[in-house]
Amino acid sequence: MAASFALRIITPEKVFFDGETTQIIVRTTEGDIGVLANHTRLVASLPSGPLKIRQDDGSWRTAAVSTGLLKVGENKVSILANAVEWADEIDLAWAKRSEEDARRRLAEEQDRHALDMAELKLKRALNRISVGSYNK
Repeated sequence: MAASFALRIITPEKVFFDGETTQIIVRTTEGDIGVLANHTRLVASLPSGPLKIRQDDGSWRTAAVSTGLLKVGENKVSILANAVEWADEIDLAWAKRSEEDARRRLAEEQDRHALDMAELKLKRALNRISVGSYNK
């Protein structure tokens, strides 16, 4: 049996996941990385992207992460994220409406802050649609 490590995923609203796993695959700003037990220390920025967690039975459970920070060390992994949703709980119709709204906002002339917020909303919507489609 593969060695496990502690994984804790926290959003501003709740503790999303707190348990043991043997492997995760997560998207960082530098690319996708895999983390196993006793991984070297690491801190990385997370854009919107998928997170895969290996379950006890060897299968994978996928979640959509909406920006955050990854910290690895002392056989523990912590993810602090703005939002996280399990792939099988994503409402694809709502995510597609959110994508359309973000694209409409980007097309309108706005100030820089409004454009940045619309771009973030679009990235989150596209990530949710991509990850939510894994189980459909």
